[in-house]
This record gives sequence, C-alpha cells and structure tokens, in this order.
Amino acid sequence: MLSAERRTEQGEVDVALLQLLAKQGRRVPYPVGLSAVVIALMAGDRISPWLSGGWVALVFGVLALRWWLLGRLPDMESLTLRRRLQVAVALSALNGLVFALSLLFTPYLNDYQRMVHTILLLGLAAGAVATTAGNRPVFQAFLAPVSLANAAAWMSGGAGVHEVTWIELVLGVLILGFAWILSSLARDAWRVFVESVNIRAQQLKSNQQLRLALNQAESAIQAKTRFFASASHDLRQPMHTLSLLGAALNMRQLDAASAEIARNMNLAVRSLSSQMDALLDISKLDAQVVPVSNESFSLAGWLSRLQQEFLPAAQGKGLGIYLDCPPQAWVESDPVLLERVVRNLIDNAIKYTQQGAVYINAQRQGEVWRVQVRDTGIGIAEEEQARVFEEFYQIGNPERDRAKGLGLGLSIVSRLVDLLDLHLEMESEAGVGSCFSLSITAAESRQAVQTPEQDDATLLLSQLRVLVIDDEDQVRGAMQTLLAAYGCEVDLAGSTREAMVKGLTRAPDIVLCDMRLRGADDGLAALRSLRSAHPKLPAVLISGDTAPERLREAHEAGLTLLHKPVSAEQLVAAMRAAIAERGSVKHVMRGEAGAIG
Repeated sequence: MLSAERRTEQGEVDVALLQLLAKQGRRVPYPVGLSAVVIALMAGDRISPWLSGGWVALVFGVLALRWWLLGRLPDMESLTLRRRLQVAVALSALNGLVFALSLLFTPYLNDYQRMVHTILLLGLAAGAVATTAGNRPVFQAFLAPVSLANAAAWMSGGAGVHEVTWIELVLGVLILGFAWILSSLARDAWRVFVESVNIRAQQLKSNQQLRLALNQAESAIQAKTRFFASASHDLRQPMHTLSLLGAALNMRQLDAASAEIARNMNLAVRSLSSQMDALLDISKLDAQVVPVSNESFSLAGWLSRLQQEFLPAAQGKGLGIYLDCPPQAWVESDPVLLERVVRNLIDNAIKYTQQGAVYINAQRQGEVWRVQVRDTGIGIAEEEQARVFEEFYQIGNPERDRAKGLGLGLSIVSRLVDLLDLHLEMESEAGVGSCFSLSITAAESRQAVQTPEQDDATLLLSQLRVLVIDDEDQVRGAMQTLLAAYGCEVDLAGSTREAMVKGLTRAPDIVLCDMRLRGADDGLAALRSLRSAHPKLPAVLISGDTAPERLREAHEAGLTLLHKPVSAEQLVAAMRAAIAERGSVKHVMRGEAGAIG
C-alpha cells in the first residue's frame, strides 16, 4: 500500500515537472538565443561567418525543437511518464552539447571575450537550476557538457593556442567548483519543488474531502428536514383527529369521572402538540417563511401576563417567580415571536431549577431595554455552554424524559433572536444558575388601545355552511363532529373534484382545506378551483406538512395556515379571521392558473 502511494506521489511530481519544463521551454529561448547571438558576434571577426552563423542556426533549431516538443510532452499520454522524462533529459543534453560546441571559438577570442563567453555560459548554467526545478537528470544533462568544456578550454590554454598559465588553471578549477555548488543548489531546489507538489496535492485532496464532507452534511440536513416533515405529517393526522374529537367531547354533558378523563386526554394531546410545534418552528425558521411584524407595546404588561401564566408551574415545584419591570417600559419588536423567545427562556429556567426562584427583570440601557431571565438552577458548565443552542441537546436528561421536552427550546431561541435582530447573552455557572439577557429596541410610551370582546363562537358559527376538504376519513368525521357542535352545516369532500361538485351544488360560506391531498391533488389547487366559481371565498388552509418548500408555498399563497393538530380555539379564531376578510382582496392565490382574489 505504501509503495502504491509513493508511486502516486512520484507520478504527480513527474507530471508537475513536465508541466514546468513545458512552460519554461516557451520562456527560455529569448535569453538563451540572445546569449548565442552575442557569442557568435564576438567570434565573427576571426572565423567564417558561415561557421558562426551555422552555430547560431543550430542553437535556434534546438530551441525551436525544445519549444515544440516540451510543450507537448505533458499531453503525450501514449508515452509513459518515464519515457517522456527521458525525452526531456535528451533535449536538455542536446542543448548543453550545442552550447559546449561554442567553446571551439575559444582560440579566436581575446582574453576579454573569453571572460564574457565564460560568464554567459555560467549564467545559463545557473539559470538552469530554476528552469529545471533542480531535477538531477535534466539539470546535469545540460550542466555537465557546458561546465566540463568550459573548464577544459581554460585549463588547456585556449585549446593549445598558448601555454597554460596558473590563472587559467585556477579559473578551470573555479568553474568546476561553481558547477558543484550549482549541483548542491539544484538538489535543494528539487527537494523544495517535490515538497510543494506534495503539499499542493494534499491540499487538493483535503479540499475534495472537505467538499465531500460538506455535501454529506448538507445531504444529512436535507434528509433530516424531509424526515421531520414526513414524520410530522404522519403523526399530526391522528393527533389532529384526536384533538377535534376531544374538543367535541368537552362540549357535551359528561359526568364528573368522564369529564376528568376527557380533561386529562386533552392535556396529553396539548402536551404532544406543543412538542410537535417545536419541530414545526425549526422547519418554518429554516424555510425562512416566518414574517416579522414589529410594533410598539408595553413590556410591563406583557411580562406580567407571562409571569402569571408560569406561576402555577413554578409554584408546583416550590419555586418563586418574580418580576421587576417599570411601567414606562415600551419596546418595538414582534410581540408574538418575542413571546416565543421569552417563553422558552422562562420555561427552561423553571424546568432546570429545583429550588430557589426565577427572576424576570427589565432595565433601560441607552436605546434598548435589557430583559433578563435569571434562575438559581443547575447552571451550565463552561464546556457545554456552546452546545446548548444545538438541536436536541439537553443537559441532565440522558434518559430523554418527555416531560423535559425535546431539547429544541434554545435552538428555536437562537433562530428567532437572529430573525428579530436582537442581541442575546448568556452567563451561567454549574451549580449556581443561569442568566439570559435580551436587548430590545426601546419605544416611546403610549396609551394602550382597548379592543372589544369577541362574539361568542357558537353564535358566530351557527348555521354557517362549511366545506371540509381532507383525504383522511377520520379527520373529515372529527371535523364534522366538532363543527356540528357549534351549529355549522358541514359538507365533506376528499378531493378537488368532489369539492367542486359539493361547492357548485351548495355554495359554502367558508372552506377548511387540507394542504396535501392524495396523489398529485393538493389543497391549493382545490381552493383555486373553488374560487374560480366563488370569488373571494373565505378559506383556511390546514396542514400537517412541515417541509420547508411546502411551508414556503403556503406562505406565498397568502392564506391563513394552521398546523395539525388544531385546537378548537385555533380553528374558531382562524375561521373568524377568514370570515372578517370576506370582502377584502388580501387572500391571493399565486399559481399556474393565475391569481385568485
């Protein structure tokens, strides 16, 4: 395995060397050709122009061959890497031999010209360290003939023209020493080149692994979202039926024992519904279909209501829950979404506090009101503080006790804080307690607007013609039972076609429609068809689907959307709102068939 890995690395290095030689093969001809012209001009006065010109032509021929052949070597996959490298070595040796032939001009040069000639050859040898990346076979193929011929020319007294002097001997030795130094530099350059190629290859491999891991993570997140959506839809259908039947049962005259059973059953359904809503909140926030409606409201009265709602839960555990908020505290935010944030913080404080109290206070700090929820509970260890905002992460609940929730509270808080553009701080110490602080934009105090009390639901819905569209028989039956208890006249349909028949036979006053029907049929198509016959028909969309794309589709439709299980109170409130909009054009369906007002 190790040898195979090394062969792979060596192959990558060889390919990189061929690519470098191809690039340098297109750059080298300019300085090398100029050097050859200079050498030929120096010898041109004393030798035949045909001889010096022929040598220059030979140099340019070799440079042209290198330019052409080296540029093609990286792509010559018909040859093995080893054979291609041998071709590169041969071209380097040919280039070295051609320049070594220039030393035949030495007898016809004066001492000054010989020095210039030597300097040019040494410069070409030094430049070859970079142009060959110091690869020993390629570099030595050029260096050896040039250096040996250069040294021999000096040490032979100009090819026997005159007696050798000690200076010429020393110059010959220095040329050989310079060649040895260049060889050492070439080894270092080659080592650096190999390391750089290996590092680059490792980086590419790491990037590929990171991309693969990222794709796997994204796929896992999408799979998780699809699973939540599918599981949520399948679980919400029977829960919705149970919720409707429980509400209808509560409206009947029952003996004390039966009424207690019905009450406990409804409490269990609401508890389960609350946990399902937490999953829905995650899906809605991830789908980015949660609208923000900022308004100014009194913080004191708002927090006082939350304190009173949580008071029984706190007292049930023997805890105190205290509020300190000045009456002039007004803030600007979305009260519904902000309530979900503070409600989760208070719920967590009570849940993880066994003795002591929970303190809620608000203080003005410049342009913001700082709302704090502090407890004397178990606290959070420093190493766990970053993880408490993760989905399904809970402290002190290894047995996954359902009474302690699903571990989504702070994950929802984190998403909502970002959505509302708030600043959240957490201070906690294990065994001492935790404090969560929210900074909310301050607003000017003003007189609260009193709203009239709503009409009794039974009086509002009495004799109302309601068309229920749902593909589940049990859901249709439960809806009919509940709505009949309110005095409604109910028609049932399981598809768009059946709904059109019922709707054309007797025009409904309002439509309650499931979002996902059987097969390709869906509630949006059903409502679109009904509104083509009855413009501005009030409608409420009901769904157990939490897939982000489905939530986004429902949001773009502009209809009131309820999520299963739906309580009787939620259903009545949504019907009331839809009926109030009967004469408006607020509800607009967008789709392939066009807009429906």
